[in-house]
Amino acid sequence: MEQEAWQVLIVEDDQRLAELTREYLESNGLRVAIEGNGAVAAARIIAERPDLVILDLMLPGEDGLSICRKVREQYEGPILMLTARTDDTDQIQGLDLGADDYVCKPVRPRLLLARIKALLRRSEPEPFVPHRPRRLQFGPLLVDDALREAWLQGNGIELTSAEFDLLWLLVSNAGRILSREEIFTALRGIGYDGQDRSIDVRISRIRPKIGDDPEHPRLIKTIRSKGYLFVPEACVDLAP
Repeated sequence: MEQEAWQVLIVEDDQRLAELTREYLESNGLRVAIEGNGAVAAARIIAERPDLVILDLMLPGEDGLSICRKVREQYEGPILMLTARTDDTDQIQGLDLGADDYVCKPVRPRLLLARIKALLRRSEPEPFVPHRPRRLQFGPLLVDDALREAWLQGNGIELTSAEFDLLWLLVSNAGRILSREEIFTALRGIGYDGQDRSIDVRISRIRPKIGDDPEHPRLIKTIRSKGYLFVPEACVDLAP
């Protein structure tokens, strides 16, 4: 039986851009709906629960950051934010509030489609692999891929879906340097463009949550010109 097409909701007040985006995505096999009013967008996302939300930051009624904050605890699907600004402020805020990715305007349709497909693949349930480790423990840090939860000294760690994916990738490759190219390919299914800072932002958010020192990190180390390294031996120092 053929799988039903993914449902995407575009929250965008630029009607022409939204319609052009819908036409392109529908021509590539997606089902697409449009909402142009930020004031009702949050309620619609929660009620309809689309497979993915494309959320513009600048909206009438209520801005995209506020909508993301409002729906994140009730909506588990991926949120892809659109921003017209080139600085990092909105992007960092969006990621911090639970957005899974962002694309800068003007939107390149092929890049947008690639990001959407990568997010949708990530949200699909993984097939059961009997011999694959699903729970890893390093001293007081415990990460469970099956439950998609993590604990530090027995206390639950609040992680967004994207933060958990990155943490699991790092701990499941403990002791090995992961380049940004490897991380982007693993998490997004696309190559690193050399400018996107979303991985760096998520690393900075994860560090304090797992007991690492953001100023002088020992658990997740930045290896200059190479990437990131999770150091399992450093976890012993987390014990009280």
